[in-house]
Amino acid sequence: MGDVPKRCAPSVPTVHLPVYGFHLMSAGSDPSASLRRMRFSCGPGLMSRALQTVPNGTLFELHTRLIDFTNSVGDLCSPNDVLNALHAVSTASLPLNVLGATRLPVKATNLGSAQLGKSAFLHGGVPAGWWDEYLTLAKSNFAPAIFLARSSLASFTWTETSKMLEPIGVDRWSVELGLKYGMRDGLTYAVGGRWVVGFWSRRELSQILTHPARVIICAAASLAALRLEQLTGPDATRIGSRPRLTPREVAVLRMVSMGRESSAIAQALGLGAETVRSHLKKAQAKLGAHNRTQAACEAMRQNLIP
Repeated sequence: MGDVPKRCAPSVPTVHLPVYGFHLMSAGSDPSASLRRMRFSCGPGLMSRALQTVPNGTLFELHTRLIDFTNSVGDLCSPNDVLNALHAVSTASLPLNVLGATRLPVKATNLGSAQLGKSAFLHGGVPAGWWDEYLTLAKSNFAPAIFLARSSLASFTWTETSKMLEPIGVDRWSVELGLKYGMRDGLTYAVGGRWVVGFWSRRELSQILTHPARVIICAAASLAALRLEQLTGPDATRIGSRPRLTPREVAVLRMVSMGRESSAIAQALGLGAETVRSHLKKAQAKLGAHNRTQAACEAMRQNLIP
């Protein structure tokens, strides 16, 4: 075990693994070559301490698989190959299956537009039928795991997400859907604000997935996302459509978001009350909103107003 840190090679592109995350660093003009040359640079004593705290060589096996994955990921020629190789890492000593990876759309509300084989990729071991139901429900419901993936660089298990957000009623749909297909828990990890990589398990992960093991799994997920980005190339549909609001419509919506009534907005902008209402109706139509409140919220989601 004492020989593991000697694998570090500071003279080539490195992956630094601090306690709760890591930074991917590549150099050179050829990304694939960089991946093939990549090695690991561990934080002070992290790997040696981690190997001593986990029984039965669990972490040692994970670390070994991660090194193998790093050395071979640049040669993988299809998204399926990447996910299969990642699955070999995550299942080496943990009951953690690869779910898949998806490229996050710019607009949070465009998640339902993900296309298999283009912006979303599923591992072959995912229960049949889960993806179709998930995609249908995600179009009109709040997806807690994706929300955290968009707003945080940390990884979260599904159980941790539920405890943090305490979803009720319809907001529990993703948990209930997972249980329907035998997916008791999972892990979601965002990579660079562009990709989210998911894992699933038939067991609760809170007592199984230790922090050191999670660091290694997330390192492998980051490498997988990098290779998927290289294989898939640019995706113009990720940006989606953007409504063209006039400056006055933007000004009116901004004041609605501040809680102003139509009469107060009219007075502040020097417009007639009927003109304000007209701007609001046009903005609602452009944003696909049912009322002024939804229009203001949607404008904020799309960064149309501060």
